[in-house]
Order: sequence, then C-alpha cells, then structure tokens
Amino acid sequence: MSIVWIVDDDRSIRWVLEKALDREGIAHRSFESAAEVRSALEHDVPTLLVSDVRMPGESGLSLLKSIKANHPQLPVIIMTAFSDLDTAVQAFQGGAFEYLPKPFDVEQAIALIRRAVSANPNADADATTSANAATKPEEREMLGKAAAMQDVFRAIGRLSSSHVTVLITGESGTGKELVARALHEHSPRKGKPFIAINTAAIPKDLLESELFGHERGSFTGAAATRQGRFQQAEGGTLFLDEIGDMPADLQVRLLRVLQDGEYYRVGGQAPMKSNVRIIAATHQNLDERVKLGLFREDLLHRLNVVRLRLPPLRERRDDVPLLMKHFLAKSAISLGGEVKALTPAAMAQLQSFAFPGNVRQLENICHWITVMAPGQNVDTGDLPPEVQFASAPSASAGGAASPNPNPLSARESGASSIPSASVGFEHQAASNGNGDGVAAASAGMHSLRPDHMSASLGDTEAWRNALSSSLATAIRANEAAPGERLTKEFEETLIRTALAETKGRRIEASHWLGWGRNTLTRKIHELGLDEKV
Repeated sequence: MSIVWIVDDDRSIRWVLEKALDREGIAHRSFESAAEVRSALEHDVPTLLVSDVRMPGESGLSLLKSIKANHPQLPVIIMTAFSDLDTAVQAFQGGAFEYLPKPFDVEQAIALIRRAVSANPNADADATTSANAATKPEEREMLGKAAAMQDVFRAIGRLSSSHVTVLITGESGTGKELVARALHEHSPRKGKPFIAINTAAIPKDLLESELFGHERGSFTGAAATRQGRFQQAEGGTLFLDEIGDMPADLQVRLLRVLQDGEYYRVGGQAPMKSNVRIIAATHQNLDERVKLGLFREDLLHRLNVVRLRLPPLRERRDDVPLLMKHFLAKSAISLGGEVKALTPAAMAQLQSFAFPGNVRQLENICHWITVMAPGQNVDTGDLPPEVQFASAPSASAGGAASPNPNPLSARESGASSIPSASVGFEHQAASNGNGDGVAAASAGMHSLRPDHMSASLGDTEAWRNALSSSLATAIRANEAAPGERLTKEFEETLIRTALAETKGRRIEASHWLGWGRNTLTRKIHELGLDEKV
C-alpha cells in the first residue's frame, strides 16, 4: 500500500514532494485530479492524502468533504496559498489534519507528513515506522570546527538532563529549529513528541485553535473535537518558532500555560493539564519589542530562563570550507550531478561573503553550483552573481567570531548565560519563497545602494516629528484608534519601499526589514497589499 497520496495538477509540486519522499524512503503515489483519487479509493486507501485546493474539475475541499464522510480516520493535508485565508479556514473547519501554505519549506512538509501518518489510527506498523523513523544521526550531524560549535556542544550537554525552558535567538538560517531538536533529543523527553509550530506562518485567526485545539461545535464548521499542538506535544517538547510575532492576546494565553500548567481548548469548559517543555525561537530582539510594547515583559521572563544565541555564519568563517564540502556532496547525490570542487580562489571568495541567509543560503549556493557550474572544478567566475560581485564585509575572513554585541548575563536578563554558538546541520531547507512552492537553487542577497542605507539625524528627526504631529492631530480630532491607522500606514510604507528597492524579492525585502519571510507575507495579506505589491 502507498503510504502517502499526492494530488495536485501542478507537476512541479508533485515532483518536489515525490523527490523529498523518495529521499525519506516513504512510499507514495501521485494523481493529477480529485477524480483519479476517487477512482483509486475504490481499490485502496492510503495512510495520508496530501491535496491541493484549486484543481481542474473537483476541488480539494470537495474531495476533503467526501473523504471525511467515507474515511473519517484518514488524515488529509490541504495545500493552499497562505494569502487565501478563507480557504485555509474552510480546510480547517472541514476536518483537514493540517494545511500546508505555499510556498512551503520541503523539510517542514516532510515533518508534517510524518506527524500525520503517525496520527492515523489505522496505519500499519510498517507504514508508521517508515514515515516516522528518526532521522539518521549522520543526517543531523552538527558541522563545524569553530569555537562557536564547541560552545553549542557544551550547551546541549549542560542542558541534557534538564527540562528547563530555552529561548534561542539568531538570524534566519542559523539553524534554530535544528538546535531545538538537538536539545529535545538529548533531554529526558527523548522518545516523546517534538512538535514545531511557526507562529508567524499561521494566520492569527487560526493560531489559538492550532495551539490549544477546539471543542466540537465551538464555532461554525467545527464538526469534531481537534487536538492542539500543546496536547500533541504532551510529555515532549513544543517548539514555538518566531515567538516574537505572536499576537498580544495569545501571549496572555501562553503566559497562563507557563504559569499554571493548564489551558482551555477553544469553546472548552474543562481545563487541560499540560506537561510540555517549551523551546522558543526568534530572529528579533525581544528586549526591544518589550520596550516598544509589542511583546509582554512577563512572558519574556518566563521564556528567558536560558537564552542561547546562534551567531550568523559570517562570525564563523573557518567553517565555510567544511560546510561547502558537505553540502556539495549532498547536492550531487540529490540532484544527480558530479561532486564539484572549489579552487582556492573560489573558496576564499566564499569565505569573504557575508551570507545574509546563513547556513541555509550556503546550502542553496551549493545547489546552484551543482546545477549551473560548467565543469567539475569551480573557480570564482562560476560562483553565483551575488557572491562574485559582493563587496568585502567589514568582518575579517579569518574565522574568529566577533564579540557578542549584546553579551547576556543572568544579572542583566534574569536568564542563565550560555555561550553563543552557531551550527550547520544536514537538514537546512532550500526555499526561495517566490510563490512557486518549489525549493530554490539559490537564495542570494543583493546589496542595496549605500545612499539608501543611511539617513541624516535631521531626516530622522523630521519624520519622527511628522508622526508625532499626525497622532496629536488625530487625538485632538477624537479619531478612533489613530495609532492603529498610523501603524498600518507606517508598515505599508516600509513594505512598499523594501519591495521596490529589492525588485519584489520578498526574502531580500524581509531581510532588510528585519522580519521573517512568513511575517512579511502575513503583513502583506493583513494590509490588503496582495494585489498591489
């Protein structure tokens, strides 16, 4: 029996998922339409169905309704565009196990598929073992000889016998989720569930139910009781990624869980006990967000028991040759090409590159080289354009990590201090986020013009005065919630400018804005800019 069935009229999406499932050794079967799935269901039933929403003929939502009527135990993952909130809500209310927003991260999709297969009570043991087998140790290997790597080894070792809450900070692509997995796998909770959720990737309308679950009949379309992530992670670890983007009302609910160890499902009357270890991560400065009133100080104190900072790849340049060798070999296997070799000049150019996308970008560059470099020996002229023409970074290429600009101490933050560390892992996703749902071969950053990177003190003072004057005028006019309007106008200006300067490249724009890609996508949708940018 095929464990996973994929139905999508887009051949490229099917191909990406098929290749990913092949690498994981998960049996699968693909279909182009809902009609083909209906025909196949007359002879066989999969362990999991992954379906697109919009297809010629019958839609994925109609197929979902039929499957839930005839095969109620069969989990269904619905793929849908993130900006299509109504579709996401319909899928959720129609009984979908989960929805997978496009563009999706391949590794996260595989992790979701494993979880869904395990949730099927009718799955045979072989199917569950195949889909949910632990990743091979060598595929999770922490790569690096830099001092920062030794720091992370020591940090995980010190935390190995602990259930303590950990806050992981660092730029996108530094491996925050993979560090969280390593902390879980070396803790007393090893063997229990590890559940990850990106709080920035889920619309705020659905996030509460995602976290805490809901009772049957709690809202229109809630035909069955649904477990939330806290219940799914019971006894194990719940990883809350991009915690800095969590809406304020849900910050209150999360704080209560951390304080009291219990929560309520949406529409529920009885408290649910929670025995879950929380590991949170963010690329943002939560201390600054507290000062701006965007994050609760009491929640920060609850999360900030131990803080682990993952410095960017540019602070551990000596590890670049080791990481390049590893990911070039991996790319040759996955893409069916020969293993490329870098000349000393090419390696030096890479070591001087800033890597704004960190280890994830390095892996994507390896994919690009494997596909695009004409020969086996790769020189500087064969490197991606963003590497060839990058200006020299201010940090030295010698590999010594620069000092932490904001050293952490227990006295200053109320948290135990853990030395900074950065890691390179096998499972780094390669996604360009440009809306096609297919993993990217390159995710380079292009430098903005220097004249756009700075502003005089006078300019800064001018726009601050203008903002202050606008708010004061609105308050005197008794306008309702002028701060909300001005905040939206401010964010819209930031988004439009960043996208204009980066020629519409959202990953690059999110980098300059200091947001995650999912955060930028969510804000574009919430501000109604989908058709305008």
